[in-house]
Amino acid sequence: MLYVESSALAKRYVAERDSDVAVRLMNAEQVLLTSRLAEIEVRRNLARLLGGADLTSKRQEFQVDLQAFEIVELDGATFDDAAHIAEETLCRSLDAIHLAAARRASPAATMLTFDRRQAQAARTIGMAVLGA
Repeated sequence: MLYVESSALAKRYVAERDSDVAVRLMNAEQVLLTSRLAEIEVRRNLARLLGGADLTSKRQEFQVDLQAFEIVELDGATFDDAAHIAEETLCRSLDAIHLAAARRASPAATMLTFDRRQAQAARTIGMAVLGA
């Protein structure tokens, strides 16, 4: 199981450093996980980086691709775990929410991130990490 956080998922739609690695790792995995938070963050980043027809096309592609993901819903227990993770690792709040969502989906989930701070927090709580 591969939990794909927002910045890694966005690499699928915007060519940037490590986009090829992110796409390869996602394509190699049978079970892809992400959270509702990723939907917000990816759409925001697409709107920030793209415009016009490119934005429309990539947004539609993203919405179709999301159907292949198991979406982790965010609830009170997930936010409580995120608060504990943030206290333990001192990571950023949104990173803590992603980590809690991944852990809620499966304690054995591997985190795909290219964010070094998020990767360090994931490792601190015992998660395997790909990317960073």
